[in-house]
Amino acid sequence: MKLNHIFITILMAWTCFTLQAQTSYLHCGQVYDMTSERSKSEMTIVVDGDRIQNIMSGYVEAPEGAAVIDLKDKTVMPGLMDMHVHIEHESSKTRYMERFSLEPADVALRATKYCKSTLMAGFTTVRDLGGTGVNVSLKKAINSGYIDGPRIYTSEKSLATTGGHADPSNGVKSELRGDPGPAEGVVNSVEDAYKAVRQRYKNGADVIKITATGGVLSVAKDGSGPQFTIDEIEAVVDAANDYGMVTAAHAHGAEGMKRAVLGGIHSIEHGTLMTEEIMQLMVEKGTYYVPTIIAGKFVAEKAATPGFYPAIIVPKALAIGPKIQETFGKAYKYGVKIAFGTDSGVSYHGDNGKEFGYMVEAGMKPIESLMSATVNASDLLRISDDYGTLEGGKIADIIAVGSDPVDDISVMEKVDFVMKGGVVYKNN
Repeated sequence: MKLNHIFITILMAWTCFTLQAQTSYLHCGQVYDMTSERSKSEMTIVVDGDRIQNIMSGYVEAPEGAAVIDLKDKTVMPGLMDMHVHIEHESSKTRYMERFSLEPADVALRATKYCKSTLMAGFTTVRDLGGTGVNVSLKKAINSGYIDGPRIYTSEKSLATTGGHADPSNGVKSELRGDPGPAEGVVNSVEDAYKAVRQRYKNGADVIKITATGGVLSVAKDGSGPQFTIDEIEAVVDAANDYGMVTAAHAHGAEGMKRAVLGGIHSIEHGTLMTEEIMQLMVEKGTYYVPTIIAGKFVAEKAATPGFYPAIIVPKALAIGPKIQETFGKAYKYGVKIAFGTDSGVSYHGDNGKEFGYMVEAGMKPIESLMSATVNASDLLRISDDYGTLEGGKIADIIAVGSDPVDDISVMEKVDFVMKGGVVYKNN
């Protein structure tokens, strides 16, 4: 027993040692630092602890004791950021019944797999836009080093109106339904809006999400009608600003989307039925668009599979899903600011990189798609001082792929190297 105890102690100490950030010299064949659209060849990135110390031309010899990481045949760039995920869950035929059968511990344990898949796909930071509250615990566990995953900025529970998308009692029989209010994330007045935002802050949220219109995957008939008043949206934004939190609005239909933009929301999610009038408003106000093309394609595909979704969802998925990519193409050409997002959880975690291909397919330049997941995403989250580009002094979130994604964007679906905060989590 004593020998086993010593062995376990040594193993634990070694595990902790290997996960500690150290001084590393990364020899990079090609680097997109995202300070411009151009790449640089044969560069050395020096990482000290959790930050980038310096970036130098050539393959600089490392001093004794420093680690050397050979990425000479790779293309290197900042860690990717996904501005729309649901890290707690993943779509399946059983998901709707599991709302009634899974304990929070079950949700959390399953989600550890989703967290790791996301990080291994090169996404070192995500914005989680709604769950049960387990997302806050996942964020804490990752930050404390208990599980591997991306840096999470979470909205905790999305805000809805009674019967609206993200009302937790939708589809529940009357004796279980109750009358959820601000504490449960349901808003029906300006006063409710303030209380709901403040409750999210109290619960550990970093950002705020509202469901400005109906949704595809909620067990409710309407998938696009407006579900908040402008006064309620303005109250949400004002309260969020008081607490330093960025806001996001799920929106498919035009009227709810317009109200969200006029109300000051910082980003529109999905934006399926966006009009030129709304695009112009978004340009004027600097509102970001997070398209989630992969989610639209996923729900349209799965809606054709009998039994994958409840019957009430199928017509919404078939009507809304296929339109997002076309809307994205129009918004991009119009000049709307784009931040990368997938709605992973609707689609499968770890497939996030497919979104780049869909964006390029719709007309976006490959380098701009990469910047949407680095520079633009960090700007939306207001964390550009530390993230989004490879520069001295910034947090060492660094990834690498096997070839130049500007030539072949599909390489973003297979990330070979992942460093988060100076710690290497993947090195093929």
